This record gives sequence, structure tokens and C-alpha cells, in this order.
Amino acid sequence: MSTDWAALVCAGGAARRLGGRDKAALVVGAATLLDRVLAAAAGARQRVVVGPVRDLAVAPGAPVRWRREEPPGGGPVAAIAAGLEEITTPLVAVLAADLPFLTDHELGLLLHGAQGLGTDVAVLVDPGGRRQYLAAVWRTDRLRAALPAEPAGRSVRSLFPGRAVREVSAAGMACLDCDEPGDVERALRWAARPGPPGR
Repeated sequence: MSTDWAALVCAGGAARRLGGRDKAALVVGAATLLDRVLAAAAGARQRVVVGPVRDLAVAPGAPVRWRREEPPGGGPVAAIAAGLEEITTPLVAVLAADLPFLTDHELGLLLHGAQGLGTDVAVLVDPGGRRQYLAAVWRTDRLRAALPAEPAGRSVRSLFPGRAVREVSAAGMACLDCDEPGDVERALRWAARPGPPGR
């Protein structure tokens, strides 16, 4: 896996569908969702989390830097814009904080895909063909070029039209995001299974 990449983790959502709970702090398999994503990104040269500062587990990898989107709660594209101010690497993994089964394996596939000739961004795709827009690796300059002048309230999906996208197939577990109570229940069940998660 390339060593010259950064991880930008969006962790500022209000989690309205989870009753306003701090989604990034939910515990799945003895670790918070945010800690699990940061562990998957341990190989990054930079790790930037956009959202409220939280306590983190001591884990290997680059120190975590914190940013806040403007305005706070302005959505994932505003978070990406804020996080990019810290990024100096040619590749950046843009990740949601609620992907409990994302691993360095999927990130490696995305990094490989993003370095393909003519590719702007590589994105995970679940077995049903759904893109997980917040599990993607971008060429950093292409992501900066894709950002709108007013990022607050924009969807991450809106960054993709007109870009050269490489889809990377992944297992359903790796693409699971914990948006709703049923997603969290599914993650807890999967985490309790014996054997390595996500494989």
C-alpha cells in the first residue's frame, strides 16, 4: 500500500435517525466506530477527523488532527472542505466515521484503484451495486477541484458527476454504514460472530 496518502474522516453528523446519539462514539466489538475507522487507516501518513474532539483509543498510526466544518453541522462536503486544509498528500481517503467493518484491505484496493491511469476517484461498491460515497480514495487535487464554492448542505454524491470514477467491489460488511438503529443492531451481531470481521 502506498505510504503517501491521508485519511479524512467525517465525524460531525447529527445522527438524527439514531435519536441524536453521538454516532462516532457508538461501541461495536469493544471499540468505537471512530476508533475502528482510524485503525483501518493506520497506514496513512496523515489522519484528520472533522467533528467534535473526542477521546480516542491509543492506536498505531499517524497522530490525529482535528478540524470543524463551517458551519458546524454543515454536512459532509463542508467537512471535506475543512479537512482538506490539513492534507498535503497526493491521495486522500474520504471516510465516514460509521463504517465498523472497513479494513486496510479495502483501503488498499481503493488506493490501487485511485492510482489507475486517468482515474480521479475510486469508490467502494457493495454487492447490490450501491456506491459508498464516504468510502473513497481521491486524487487530492481532483477532490479540491470538485468542491463547490459553498460546500455547506451539499451531498457527497454531487462531487462525482463529471469525474473519472473507478468502482471497487467490496463485501456488504465493509460497506455497512450505521445510519439507522437496524444498521447498528446488524453491526453488533456481526461483531459478535467468531472469526475475523469483514472477511
